[in-house]
Amino acid sequence: MLPFSIEKEQLTPSQMKIANYISKHLQQVLLSTETEIAHEVGVSIATVSRFWSIIGYQNLKDFKKQMKKKLEVSPAGKIKRVPAHPSYYLTLEKSLSLLQETFDNMDQTRFQQALDLLNRAKHVYIFASGPSKGLGALLVYRMRRFGISVHLIEHHGNELLEELIHFKSEDVIIVFAFGRLLPEAKVILDYQREVHFQTIMITDQLVADFTSLSTITLFASRGDANEFHSMVAPTILVENLILGLSVKEHDTNIQRLEHLSKLRKKYDKELPR
Repeated sequence: MLPFSIEKEQLTPSQMKIANYISKHLQQVLLSTETEIAHEVGVSIATVSRFWSIIGYQNLKDFKKQMKKKLEVSPAGKIKRVPAHPSYYLTLEKSLSLLQETFDNMDQTRFQQALDLLNRAKHVYIFASGPSKGLGALLVYRMRRFGISVHLIEHHGNELLEELIHFKSEDVIIVFAFGRLLPEAKVILDYQREVHFQTIMITDQLVADFTSLSTITLFASRGDANEFHSMVAPTILVENLILGLSVKEHDTNIQRLEHLSKLRKKYDKELPR
């Protein structure tokens, strides 16, 4: 989706290339010079310089300034954009578009590498805050069924160091980074260089200056910056990780689940569901 309004028919092929690049790499554009954008798109610097006035901005500096204002939207502002009386607040079409964007940008090799890391890990730690807390809890709940040693990091701020002292090189830390990289996540990724554990980042940023800091980065779309952020696609991604882990030692995992079913029947009266 283009972060500006313009009829595509008004653009030349070179300008359309720039528009498409911006739509897919907005975060990167906000960190780039015109020379870098021209190099990535394969057009001249002059073409990039003329492009900004065509879409209603004075220059690249003005475009960056206005885009940053749009990206700095409060939760209240996002809710205000939700229609007052729709049939459904989050439409099926919108949910499907988020899922489609996620699957379009899914690298199957990286996804399999993430599963391999988790399967080999001695311990798995999960850093999930804000809206990702529920996904972190879901991972812990499901992964424990497979006999995986998994721990949800509860500490924040300076108390995070109480968790860091337990990280070993054979461990894997899953970091959720939606919107931005929190200081705690930044510290975890920095400490990785000292202890050499592996990290898996789950983020809604296709291109950002922090997405290359982790061992493996997985993308899940949550929608545009100025709208309500849906957790539909991140949930599907997490559930696929869980299903992928269930394939490893499949027979053993089935036995664990059957044992769980027997325990539920045995203690149904004492611990009803």
